Amino acid sequence: MTSGQGDGPMRGEVAYATSKAALAGVTPTVAAELLEVGIVLNTINPGPVNTGYLDPETTDRSLVELEAWRRATPFGRWGRPTDPARLIGWLATDHGVWVAGQVITTDGGLSLT
Repeated sequence: MTSGQGDGPMRGEVAYATSKAALAGVTPTVAAELLEVGIVLNTINPGPVNTGYLDPETTDRSLVELEAWRRATPFGRWGRPTDPARLIGWLATDHGVWVAGQVITTDGGLSLT
């Protein structure tokens, strides 16, 4: 699992964004190596999914900043854990077997804004 933070700037998140960008970068190479032993690998790149870190009680970001960011999403909401989970579930079925070595963004269109 990577993060949309690897795709663009987000203050205070240098180490996190760097680690996620590195994961996205090695995905094709590791996927090619794993295919040789019959394992299909993809990496999911979710946008802002609220797993609790966006709650006012758990974030150090201002509520004004969070609200502006939420409003900027095309659907006007944070992602839910079920949003990327559905994609992951599909990839794990026979329907997703032809998808290999990809970094797949699932961000509700945020990367298009």
